[in-house]
Amino acid sequence: MSVVIIGGHERMERIYKDAGKKHGCRVKVFTKMKGDLMKRIGNPDYIVTFTDVVSHKLVNTTMKISKKKNIPNLRLHNSSLTTLENALIEMKCS
Repeated sequence: MSVVIIGGHERMERIYKDAGKKHGCRVKVFTKMKGDLMKRIGNPDYIVTFTDVVSHKLVNTTMKISKKKNIPNLRLHNSSLTTLENALIEMKCS
């Protein structure tokens, strides 16, 4: 299963990827807005958006991509490791 994480802290990027690996997911992390986000996201099984540390524009762009590509989008209001791990368990990555 593949998951794209939008937002979060740059210093936590490696930790997010390790948590995904621990739960059996391939993880891509985008902590900042990229111009070619639509192409770089690809076709993941889920998009997780940490809304506490990203701009409204990035959240709106992510929602548009999610609707256009028909990808489930999970918005989390906290970018902690525990929150991410609970979300991965809920998505049944294991």
